[in-house]
Amino acid sequence: MKKIAIYKGLAIGLLFGFYGCSENQKEAVSNNTDPIPVTVAKIASFENNMPLIVSGTIKAVNTANLSTRLMGYVERIKVKVGDKVTKGQILLSINNNDLQAKKAQINAGILEAKAVFEIAEKDFERYTNLYKENSASQKELDDVKANYNMAKARLESARQMKNEINSQFAYTNIHAPFNGVVTAKFINKGDLANPGMPLLAIESPNSFEVVARVPETSISKISKGEEVDVIVSSIDISLKGIITEVSTSSSHSGGQYLVKIAIETPNEKIRSGMFATVQLPNTSTEFSKLERTIMIPKDAIITNGQLSGVYTVSQQNTAVLRWLRIGKSIGDQVEVLSGLTTNETYIRSSEEKLYNGAKISVQ
Repeated sequence: MKKIAIYKGLAIGLLFGFYGCSENQKEAVSNNTDPIPVTVAKIASFENNMPLIVSGTIKAVNTANLSTRLMGYVERIKVKVGDKVTKGQILLSINNNDLQAKKAQINAGILEAKAVFEIAEKDFERYTNLYKENSASQKELDDVKANYNMAKARLESARQMKNEINSQFAYTNIHAPFNGVVTAKFINKGDLANPGMPLLAIESPNSFEVVARVPETSISKISKGEEVDVIVSSIDISLKGIITEVSTSSSHSGGQYLVKIAIETPNEKIRSGMFATVQLPNTSTEFSKLERTIMIPKDAIITNGQLSGVYTVSQQNTAVLRWLRIGKSIGDQVEVLSGLTTNETYIRSSEEKLYNGAKISVQ
């Protein structure tokens, strides 16, 4: 029993000795680690009068969905999506055999009506002379005159039908209404086109505008002619724009007011349908109802999946990862809704990769 107790004591002593050594080794390793040089900055806060940020969609100023007033099979499509077209160019043709047949019938009807009219005209002239010579009665003249007027009306009706059929021929060929680019094709060769059915879409590629929605709390502060900043994140560009239209009703736009902004600085990378953010001046923000707003640079943010954070400095000069709740972005700054307070210090950049608890040296 004494031997067992001695062995137990030795084992426990060795265990504590090993643990103490390992702790000393860890402390030694930790103390020997060189601090990571970093640059720090204090939290910047701004009065909550930042410009209002609204979302919008880029659209071409000149855009058109082309359709026809006739029913018929598509005979030819002379353009493809992406093709440049000029005003008046034929883009699509619809089979017009039915119109050709109707036109032939109308032409035949005109010839018949013209022949009847010429006979009625001669009869009217003859009976007029006979009436003057008292060789025809008033009733006979009236009957001939009525027949003449009806023949004249039938001839005029046939001619107007010809004008109508000729105007319909214009809808068998779809022309470009302005210089532009084909952006969509809704039908194929051989398909049946119906009146009002979209066939092709074209737009002018050099003139764009942003259609944005503004809440009712800010719409009264917006005026036509104001200059705004338009940011297109997908292509990472910032453009200048001018407010050209301000809606006076929100009944058809979901309770928000539509505002149109003409892009003043064209860029060949812009495409219709791209999303854009617009910074509207002289308007209150929708950030938070705090009197001041905390902003930090985007490149100081650390992301991990859907989490966002920033490294702060502890009293022991170590890096401490602080998770944040962030809001909207303005340029290269992002709003911090929670996680930081005014005058706190955060790490702006570092020469090496940081980790939680890393020793740092403030430069």
